[in-house]
Amino acid sequence: MSSPRRTPLHHVHEALGANLTEFAGWEMPLRYSGDIAEHNAVRTAAGLFDLSHMGEVRISGPEAAAALDHALVANASGITPGRARYTMLCNAQGGVLDDLIVYRLAEQEFLVVANAANAAVVSAELAERISGFDAQHEDVSDDYALIAVQGPKAVAILEPLTDTDLSGVKYYAGYRAQVAGKDVLLARTGYTGEDGFELFTAPGDAEAVWQALTESGAEHGLQPAGLSCRDTLRLEAGMPLYGNELSADLTPFHANLGRVVKLDKTADFVGKAALAAVAEKPTERTLVGLSTDQRRAPRHGYRVLDADGAEIGVVTSGAPSPTLGHPIGMAYVDREHSEPGTQLQVDIRGKAVAVQVVELPFYRRNA
Repeated sequence: MSSPRRTPLHHVHEALGANLTEFAGWEMPLRYSGDIAEHNAVRTAAGLFDLSHMGEVRISGPEAAAALDHALVANASGITPGRARYTMLCNAQGGVLDDLIVYRLAEQEFLVVANAANAAVVSAELAERISGFDAQHEDVSDDYALIAVQGPKAVAILEPLTDTDLSGVKYYAGYRAQVAGKDVLLARTGYTGEDGFELFTAPGDAEAVWQALTESGAEHGLQPAGLSCRDTLRLEAGMPLYGNELSADLTPFHANLGRVVKLDKTADFVGKAALAAVAEKPTERTLVGLSTDQRRAPRHGYRVLDADGAEIGVVTSGAPSPTLGHPIGMAYVDREHSEPGTQLQVDIRGKAVAVQVVELPFYRRNA
């Protein structure tokens, strides 16, 4: 078995004393100072993340937009240069192969960003799906490091390091810019439920950009943050994780994300017929939020039970919520049990623990 890959910031993480772990074929920082401290820093100040394990594919050429209209559920043609869109790559049956962010860098150039665990699958699928179009496919994952600064102080931290007017950078926008004198793709995106930015840099520039952000953020409470707190942050924000809430066996409609499926676009995209059929009839199971005032948290794979103890679903993600002060989780349950306020139970190691269905997300930041 080959050793996990290392990001361009590996030595920085070692110097910071990070607890490193294998994730999706990469050696990544799980935590630095501690899960709760890092989580709270993102909610109250800012956190600094290394996301260089993500995959990037460039699609370019005269028919790049049309090619992506066919390949993805999004209307790529409707993305204006400088903007981005959350979307999905589905199979012919409508199942999700990955959730993605697509940036339109220019009229004939797009950057598709995939989850690390699915990067190879996404790259291969895109190459095959655009083969009949006048468009080029290039896996550029090795050309980028990716750094995220997330939290209410993100603007104050990044502002002194760039000439870009951050007040004019809208949510889900991405522009070529400079940060700390280095060329970057500066995007106002993230996976924490907070305001923030993701910076795509050349691998050789990553350490300088990280260090500049660290120095600028010192007076604002910036902390390096690992994968562990990233998971609790996205859970509080009700954001899906591939392999938990999303899979090839589930459509976007199961996850209440049917809005990303653009059935009205003219392109006959992969999975369109199957997804159109699902859209006509509510799915038998649907994704809900669960909350409990008990000590133990529902966890991935735990059974969800009705009041009589009959199994009616399964937990997809769960953890104690540092922000809310009690355990929360997401689960797929039979639709008849999905109304907020419904009292259910979760089988936690043989004990039925009371939970309540609540609306997602659990947490919304102040505008």
